[in-house]
Amino acid sequence: MNSVLFHLAFPVSDIEQTKDYYGNGLGCNIGRETNHAIILNLYGNQLVAHVTEEPLKPQKGIYPRHFGLIFTVKSDWEELLERVKQRNLTFYQEPRLRFAGQITEHSTFFLQDPFYNLMELKYYRYQEAIFGSCEVTAIGDWV
Repeated sequence: MNSVLFHLAFPVSDIEQTKDYYGNGLGCNIGRETNHAIILNLYGNQLVAHVTEEPLKPQKGIYPRHFGLIFTVKSDWEELLERVKQRNLTFYQEPRLRFAGQITEHSTFFLQDPFYNLMELKYYRYQEAIFGSCEVTAIGDWV
């Protein structure tokens, strides 16, 4: 186990639907659960889905809020992409190559869960772009 894990809490409206999407769909291991929350293991990181009574609405685009994973091995990214396709999960943005030929080149796709949470799954061709490459002024599609 890593010495530091990532934790993210996000809103949902139904625990069973959450288990189906994240467990059966994305392959998360299911942890503790109550009627109001469930813990999910997403590639060794802790997601906690909390039921809210507030209406959940779709975003108008991928910014400002989404979360996701950066794969350091392209075949792992490709495996998840194949799983997503096999389970007919909803793409918010289809798989594509962003910033081709640049230091920030990466393969990416966005999913939208049943509660309008957006998740980006990506693989950088050059790992130094994950945290470094400060000379590049663009972050995402914003310059």
